[in-house]
Amino acid sequence: MQNIQKKIEDLRSKIRHHDHLYYVLDKPEISDAQYDALFKELKKLEEAHPELVSSDSPTQRVSGKPLDSFPKFKHRVPLLSLDSLMDRDEIVAFDHRIRRELEDEEVHYVVEPKFDGLSVEIVYEHGHFAGAGTRGDGMEGEDATQNVRTIRSLPLILEGENIPPSIHLRGEILMPIRGFEKLNKKLIESGEEGFANPRNAASGSIRQLDSSIAASRPLDIYLYDLLYAEGWKPKNQMEMLENLRAWGIRVHPLRKLCSSLEEVFSFYKDVLHQRDILDFEIDGVVIKLNDFAAQERLGFKARSPRYACAFKFEPRREITVIDDIVVQVGRQGTLTPVALLKPVDVGGVTVSRASLHNLDIIKKLDVRKGDMVKVARAGDVIPEVIEVLHARRKGNLPAFKMPLECPVCKRPVKREGAYFFCPGGYECQAQKAWAIVHYASKDAMDIEGCGEETVQLLVRKGFVHHPADLYKLTAMDLLGLEGFKDKKVSNLLSSIEASKQRSLSRFLYALGIRHLGEEMARVLAHHFGSLQKIQEATEEELTQIHGVGPQISKSVAAYFSNRASRKLIQSLLAAAVKPLFEKSPAKGKFSGMSFVFTGELSQLARADAEKKVRDRGGAATGSVSKKTSYVVVGENPGSKHEKAEKLGVTVLTEDEFLKMV
Repeated sequence: MQNIQKKIEDLRSKIRHHDHLYYVLDKPEISDAQYDALFKELKKLEEAHPELVSSDSPTQRVSGKPLDSFPKFKHRVPLLSLDSLMDRDEIVAFDHRIRRELEDEEVHYVVEPKFDGLSVEIVYEHGHFAGAGTRGDGMEGEDATQNVRTIRSLPLILEGENIPPSIHLRGEILMPIRGFEKLNKKLIESGEEGFANPRNAASGSIRQLDSSIAASRPLDIYLYDLLYAEGWKPKNQMEMLENLRAWGIRVHPLRKLCSSLEEVFSFYKDVLHQRDILDFEIDGVVIKLNDFAAQERLGFKARSPRYACAFKFEPRREITVIDDIVVQVGRQGTLTPVALLKPVDVGGVTVSRASLHNLDIIKKLDVRKGDMVKVARAGDVIPEVIEVLHARRKGNLPAFKMPLECPVCKRPVKREGAYFFCPGGYECQAQKAWAIVHYASKDAMDIEGCGEETVQLLVRKGFVHHPADLYKLTAMDLLGLEGFKDKKVSNLLSSIEASKQRSLSRFLYALGIRHLGEEMARVLAHHFGSLQKIQEATEEELTQIHGVGPQISKSVAAYFSNRASRKLIQSLLAAAVKPLFEKSPAKGKFSGMSFVFTGELSQLARADAEKKVRDRGGAATGSVSKKTSYVVVGENPGSKHEKAEKLGVTVLTEDEFLKMV
C-alpha cells in the first residue's frame, strides 16, 4: 500500500509540475498525449484505491454533486471598480492629481492589460485553494468555489517558499477567443443559443450549478491584485506579482513599470497594437501606482481607488449595411428600435444587430433601412451605430417611423419625450416575467429564491401569469420542476408567505409603476398612510406633495385608474397580501427638503448619504425637478448637475452637504 501511495503522490507532483510549466512559465516539456497518459494513470490508481483520494488531487477539480443554488460569498475587502478614462488629457489630469497629493515624491506606475472577463476573489489557506467568489456588488458575490476549482490554470496547491498562511487575491476569469469560437459553434450546431462574447461565455460558465459543465468549458484565469495576506507585506505591485508567479500562480507577463507618462503612453500603444493577436479580450490598460505605501496614503473613493484608473481603448468599428429596423419591447415596456445588420466581424465578434436607442437618436443620425453605417462595440461589448455614410445612400430611402401599437400585445403605445412605451405591464408577454421578477425583488416584496431564472421557468410552465399567481403556488406545482427539491420548495413557499406582510412603500414599489422608485414610493406611503388613499388620489393632489414632480404624479394617477392595475391589486389583496401602515419619519432638519446625488462621492457611499437625508426627515430622490431642494455633486457628475444649473436648483459639494448634516 505504501508503494501505491508513493506512486500516487509522485504522479500528482509530476502533473502539478507540468501544469506550472504549461500555464505559468509557458514552457511545456511534454506533449498533450504524454500529459494525458500521466493523468489517466493517476485517475486509474485513485479509482482502485478511493481511500487515498485527496481533495486537492488534480483529478478532483470537478465535484460530483450539482448545487441547488449558489451560496453568498462575502469579500474580505471590497472589490472596487476603476474610473474609466478615454483620452490623454484625462490621464494627464490623473497623473497631476497623484503627484500633487504625494507632494512630488517619485512616482512609478505599473501598466497592465485590462482584462475583459469575470472578476473574482481567490482564497488560499496554508497554500491550498480554499475558495472563490464572484465580484457581485463589490461587497458580496456568489460562492463559485466548486466551478473555479475546475479551471486547469489555477493551482490547487501553491509551491515555493514563504507562502502566507492565508492569502486573498483578485483575478479575472477569461475564455480564450479560440475556445469561445469552438464553444459557440458547438452550441449553435446542437440547437442552443450561443454567447454574445467571451466575457458572457466566461460568466455563464462559472454560473453553472453543475461543475462538470464549467469543467467542460475552455476557461482561463489570471491573478493581478493582492487583497489580503497574513504576515506578508510586499513593498509594491511588481514585487507582489513576481512572488505570485514564483508560487505557481498565473500572472500575465504583459506589464511594464513606467516612471513617466511618456512611458505609459508608449506602452499603451504597444498593448493596443498587440490587441488583435492576443487570445483573450482586453478593452484597455490599467494604470496603478506601484508603491503600496503610496496607494494607502491616497486611499479610496466610494466605489474606486484613487491610485489607479483604466485607460480604455477606442471601440472597434466596421462598416456594414442596415438590412432592417425593427422595434424590440424591453422588460419595462420601452420600445427600442434595433438595427438588423448584414453580419460583420467587429474585433473578432460577429455583430448582426445594434441598438438605435430612441427616435431622437434615429433622427439625429438620419439612419434608414438600407443605409451603410459604421458600427462599434461600446466598451468592446455592446454594438451600436456610430455613423451613417450618407454619401453612399442609394436613392430616396423612406424615413423610419415608430409603430402606433406594441409589436407584442398590440396595445396603443404611449410617448414620453424621445421614448415610446407599451402600458400593458404584466399583460404584455414581453414584460410579464420582468414584472414578476421586480415584484419579488429584494427591495420590493423580498421573495428569496424567486429570481429571473425561477420566474422564467414558472411563466414558461404556465403556473404564473402575474404577481398574484405566486400566492397560488403549491408544493405539488414546484416539485415537478427541474432543480426543485423539498428544501428549495419549502424555502420558496415560506418566503412567498412572509411577503404577504410588507410595508406599504415596498408594496407600491413592487407594483412596477413607471417612474416610481423606492424613495418616491416611501414618500407616498408616508404622506397618505394607506393604499386606499393613494388609489383615490388625483394627479393634482399628488403634484402638491413635496418632491413629487408632474411626471411621477401623472404616472401614478394613470396606473391606479387603469382597469388591469386595479384588478391586479384586488387579486393581491384577495391572496391575503396586507401592505402595512408606515409611520411617518420624525421631523428633522431636512423635513420638507429633497436631495439628489450625482457623481462619485469620495467620503460616503451613495446609499449612506441618502440614509443621512432620510434620517433627518428629508427625501433622497433620483431625478431633478424645480421642486428639488439640493443637488449634491461628486466627481464626474452627469446630466443631473447640468439640469440643476439650468433649473436654478442649489448645487452642493460633498463637503458642503456633510457640513449641513
